[in-house]
Amino acid sequence: MSDDSSESAPGAAALEAGRRLFAQACTFLGAAVEAERLPESALPEVAFAGRSNVGKSSLVNALTGRKTLARTSNTPGRTRQLNFFDLGGRMLLVDLPGYGYARASKTDIERWSALARQYLRGRPKLRRVCLLIDARHGAKDSDREIMAELDLAAVSYQAVLTKADKVKPQALAAVRGALEAELARHPAAHPHIPATSARTGAGIAELRAALAALADTVPVSPLDETL
Repeated sequence: MSDDSSESAPGAAALEAGRRLFAQACTFLGAAVEAERLPESALPEVAFAGRSNVGKSSLVNALTGRKTLARTSNTPGRTRQLNFFDLGGRMLLVDLPGYGYARASKTDIERWSALARQYLRGRPKLRRVCLLIDARHGAKDSDREIMAELDLAAVSYQAVLTKADKVKPQALAAVRGALEAELARHPAAHPHIPATSARTGAGIAELRAALAALADTVPVSPLDETL
């Protein structure tokens, strides 16, 4: 897969809509550590999923232009709950626990993995899952398990490459091409794969534009009940 084509790249209006949305106040609403605490949302939701240490929290921070909105760490598995953020009363951003390797007990890993999967299968307001994949490594078997589950649940998801600044352009194009070919076989997968870097800002405006198209046009109260 080569660099973004004019067909897939967002236009000026879409980029501006994304900029304006993510310039809105983004506030932490709360965290859920068990299924009974998952809130009933009145807003469209976008969730960020991926292997441990793939850069979910860093990407959320980069999208919202804030350095400490979502907690980041070099230690895999530090996000152990579902964190909900209200973006201008128009969308909820949900930072999910990472799957795969984590420095935690097997029991804890199984518990928060089950919670994340339950959330992904049963959210009527969930508009898209951003499935983050490390650009240095491409899709792994654990990613493919999530893809299969999302296909089965008919939940729309979009692969997003992270840490693209750590890969040379030719290698990045090869990873994107392989992933694009693989996702073409998945019915719930979005066809476009942005390559992003939370460090350099590459691909961030493009992803903002894609997500802005899913937001409510008029701000509303984010939750039917508080966390």
